[in-house]
Amino acid sequence: MLFFFLPCQAYLFNSYWEDIGTIKSFFDANLSLTDQPPKFHFYDPSKPIFTSPRFLPPTKIEQCRVKDSIISHGCFLRECSVEHSIIGIRSRLEYGVELKDTMMMGADYYQTEAEIAALLAESKVPVGIGRDTRIMNCIIDKNARIGKNVIIANKDNVEEADRPSEGFYIRSGITVVLKNSVIKDGTII
Repeated sequence: MLFFFLPCQAYLFNSYWEDIGTIKSFFDANLSLTDQPPKFHFYDPSKPIFTSPRFLPPTKIEQCRVKDSIISHGCFLRECSVEHSIIGIRSRLEYGVELKDTMMMGADYYQTEAEIAALLAESKVPVGIGRDTRIMNCIIDKNARIGKNVIIANKDNVEEADRPSEGFYIRSGITVVLKNSVIKDGTII
């Protein structure tokens, strides 16, 4: 019987580390990137971090108020307010949208202006967030469709709820809008 012993090495790591094993810890770790100064620095010239090239256009921001937030590539933000939030790639925020303490994952694809207009004409909801919607303390998964005049605020401070048929659930008080879900116009969560 032969035995092979391979040498082992260890590396003492004493820099930034977060366990993201729960919705709450995932949410907090991501939003902490918007802090000043953040615990983790994406922009350290001695240790640069690169993302996969997506070849997306830059984000288009029309008269928005953005404070302590990170906005990814290829987004459309129109006369909205974004505070202490992360906005993922290809996100669309319409006029009057207010986001606070929110992590929006973005979208896998674009819809054309004609497709968006056709959906709205049929009272359907396009990908992104519709007019005059207010969202706080929320994770919005990819390709979610949130209608106009929606309020997602968990004003009753519900800690846990399962409503997958309605497109969301709540974990540790954080509302999570599910991937590819539709939240209809005027919904209050």
